[in-house]
Amino acid sequence: MKQQTIGFIGGGNMAHALIGGLVADGFSAQKIWVTDLDQNKLAELKEQFHVNTSADNQSTVAQCDIVVLAVKPQVLAGVAKDIAAAVQARKSLVVSIAAGVRAADLQRWLGEETAIVRCMPNTPALVKTGATALYANARAGKSQRESAESVMRAVGLTVWVDDENLLDAVTALSGSGPAYFFLFMEAMESAGRELGLDDRTARLLTQQTALGAAKIAMESAETPAELRRRVTSPGGTTEQAIRTFEEGGLRELARNAMLAAERRSVEMSNQFGAQ
Repeated sequence: MKQQTIGFIGGGNMAHALIGGLVADGFSAQKIWVTDLDQNKLAELKEQFHVNTSADNQSTVAQCDIVVLAVKPQVLAGVAKDIAAAVQARKSLVVSIAAGVRAADLQRWLGEETAIVRCMPNTPALVKTGATALYANARAGKSQRESAESVMRAVGLTVWVDDENLLDAVTALSGSGPAYFFLFMEAMESAGRELGLDDRTARLLTQQTALGAAKIAMESAETPAELRRRVTSPGGTTEQAIRTFEEGGLRELARNAMLAAERRSVEMSNQFGAQ
């Protein structure tokens, strides 16, 4: 992939993170192009990473082997139709990180022969600890799949799904998931303050505990259930807290929340695809 050129259509936070990850991995900044309507964003990216910048989507696509669509899903149809001819002429691989826009709709806007990889990253990509699921259409070959994965791996873990519909489940789990953990951390901080801890102490202890638990889960071969049982002593304080969560219906609440997120993801795909 290091011999290829990459063009980012949109220079927002996720594009910024991906560019930073690629450059940190040794990808040449001179092989990266970014377009955006916001000249301040372009100036910042150019100053920080020394990438090429432009306000012209078509000219950027015309010289890029990989085109990353990093614009809001609400405007993606117009952007895709605008660059379709350039994509077809260059035979670029198109990597979309726009949530809720199906590959079939992208193919309809860009051209039926277009190789497309849809990605569902999440916000921890901004700190190089993202989780991204990828889906490739039938036009994307093995080398193109590898190229798309290399781009997303610059900001964290990657997994592939064979059924595009599973990206709605991914959205409900890892896409929206950081907010679930933030909410739980918020609740823990609040309870800590109610128990007498000052704001700073409650926040630091909550943050470090979340970080430590995630690190143990990532490095252990045990399941979360096994890890939970390991730190839950019979008759102890943790057992009392866990029992309260269980009696309060935490599992069912989490299930219902993710089902609601998945339904909304499907609804948004239908809305964006109607453009």
